[in-house]
Amino acid sequence: MAPSYLFLLSLLLLSLLSPSIALTKSHIPKPNTFVLPITKDPITLQYFTSISMGTPAVSLDLVIDIRERFLWFECDESYNSSTYHPTPCGTKKCKQSRGTDCINCTNHPLKTGCTNNTCGVQPFNPFGGFFVSGDVGEDILSSVRTIDNRGILTKVHVPRFISSCVYPNKFGVQGFLGGLSRGKKGVLGLARSLISLPTQLATRYKLDRKFTLCLPSNSKTNGFGLGSLFVGGGPYHLGSRGNDVSKFLNYTPLVTNRHSTGPIFDNFPSVEYFIKVKSIKVDNSIINFDTKLLSINKLGNGGTKLSTVIPHTKLHTLIYQPLLSAFVKKAEIRKIKRVKAVAPFEACFDSTTISKGVTGPNVPTIDLVLKGGVQWRIYGANSMVKINENVLCLGFVEVGLDELLEGPLETSIVIGSHQLEDNLLEFDLVSSKLGFSSSLLLNKASCSH
Repeated sequence: MAPSYLFLLSLLLLSLLSPSIALTKSHIPKPNTFVLPITKDPITLQYFTSISMGTPAVSLDLVIDIRERFLWFECDESYNSSTYHPTPCGTKKCKQSRGTDCINCTNHPLKTGCTNNTCGVQPFNPFGGFFVSGDVGEDILSSVRTIDNRGILTKVHVPRFISSCVYPNKFGVQGFLGGLSRGKKGVLGLARSLISLPTQLATRYKLDRKFTLCLPSNSKTNGFGLGSLFVGGGPYHLGSRGNDVSKFLNYTPLVTNRHSTGPIFDNFPSVEYFIKVKSIKVDNSIINFDTKLLSINKLGNGGTKLSTVIPHTKLHTLIYQPLLSAFVKKAEIRKIKRVKAVAPFEACFDSTTISKGVTGPNVPTIDLVLKGGVQWRIYGANSMVKINENVLCLGFVEVGLDELLEGPLETSIVIGSHQLEDNLLEFDLVSSKLGFSSSLLLNKASCSH
């Protein structure tokens, strides 16, 4: 009788427990959006976020690069995760990662990031300007926060997240992190690729395939200097009033450059984010230059792209000089006094002759007239760079003809991170369009919140 009694008791307990388990699961909210904080390094002007990886979890500060194809980090002796799974050569995930070779561990005992017959990629250090050799593997990504449909922020663990683990001195080479701001352990890639963080999170959790950047303009870390990286779409509640700033967005198509633009040149289209600039205005007056430079030619040259690692917008010399001339003339009309140039900037001004407004220094506005009939207006907070208490400079730099001849491909306009600060930028990877707000300061909001 005892076995029958125990069996019946087990059935009773199971019948009692099952509804509660089902109820619990049904009340697990589906994430609507993932959100990561963004901090600005005051010395290097790099933007980084923090995640944790592996078991036990190791905290990693990673520099944000919208050009890099995936997340890569240095996994030294302190990183020895029990949940790490190397990706074998020739597998589907290796092909998704565009693995370039099959690598083995050399001169070291086998460990996380140093295994044999492993899918290999070449992460790029954009600040050191060199490639490194990394293993492709899967591990638990944690310390990532989600916002559910109730507006509640919770932490989540993402299993088997694909990234590249770079083991130092594997091939007798060190210094993989050269050029990154102090303490940073790698790069968070947000490019158009199958294993970028936005694509992986959106695919796994069935979210909208879009991510949104809000780069902070200051480097305070007391809770009022943090920007945001959203994955999965809005709403985007920013500013002291917590308003949804998505209503301020205008949209322009994202343009595909059918030629690889590096840093690895292959037979695939570029994974970078290009937009179509049709003309440029200074104080509502169109500047004259050869507009063919604004189109991507059959070799992949020209056009306009966005960057989070170049601090100040770079312009082809044939665009920069007309812009500089027009800006200086408009500044003279406003009685703004020009002073000696401060490299790398050519046009600098006496800040005591410039008044201030809600969008920063009151200087001539610069408009990028975009495809779709919309304009991206750049106000003083984004166009000017503070050198000291008395000097402000136009924060655009010239790419000379000698530099243009050095590389196989050159983009005419690279919009730098200073011009992106306090602008909400939504990258819609399905509709292939960019939503942009222009300066949030105009609407009493900012990315430093």
